[in-house]
Amino acid sequence: MIDIKNITKSFGSLQVLKGIDLHIDRGEVVSIVGPSGAGKTTLLQIIGTLDRPDSGTVCVDGIDVTSLSQKKLSDFRNQHLGFVFQFHQLLPEFTAIENIMIPAYIAGTSQRQAKQRAKELLDFMGLTDRATHKPNELSGGEKQRVAVARALVNNPAVILADEPSGSLDTKNKEELHQLFFDLRDKFGQTFVIVTHDEALASITDRNIHLRDGLIETPIIPQETCLDSETTTPSE
Repeated sequence: MIDIKNITKSFGSLQVLKGIDLHIDRGEVVSIVGPSGAGKTTLLQIIGTLDRPDSGTVCVDGIDVTSLSQKKLSDFRNQHLGFVFQFHQLLPEFTAIENIMIPAYIAGTSQRQAKQRAKELLDFMGLTDRATHKPNELSGGEKQRVAVARALVNNPAVILADEPSGSLDTKNKEELHQLFFDLRDKFGQTFVIVTHDEALASITDRNIHLRDGLIETPIIPQETCLDSETTTPSE
């Protein structure tokens, strides 16, 4: 599902990633853990095509995303990846259901289809009665569940989460952590989660430990990219 080979990344004279090799299976819930400055968020951003590595390749579902043009990369990101951030990043002027529908609109989905999908996700999240509420009318846990629904609206293959429970209290953390596994079981997504939360890391299928830009126990990729000429998304 995700194959990372010899990824390096520097910012000026500081080398943040020093040659990362990693394979993640379809349907895994994987946590990336390690001390601050280890390169966790940088690695997540590279997997999510929000940043490019200095060297190496990243393949998602057989597609070498490091070889895509900016236009194709943007399309790929919208159609295949979902993102959950620590502080939800909801747009304050829109309701919960409108926030969820935004990525579907970007993908060209009709209003009727986008609204139907958003309603299904709100129902799954237990938020049907909050559909018309704006973010300032939602609790912290409700905001984060709306953000997860937004990440899922285009049915992406991979969900990438950066400290998703970092701003939540204990009860909401536990509910969010369980939600990831419920979603994996229902929709089959792969989850890659950067976290400092030991409780979350302890229940994921696998922990990837980063320290000083390296995986402490290297994991050798099991798959290879398909021919990028035949797998590149159409413009």
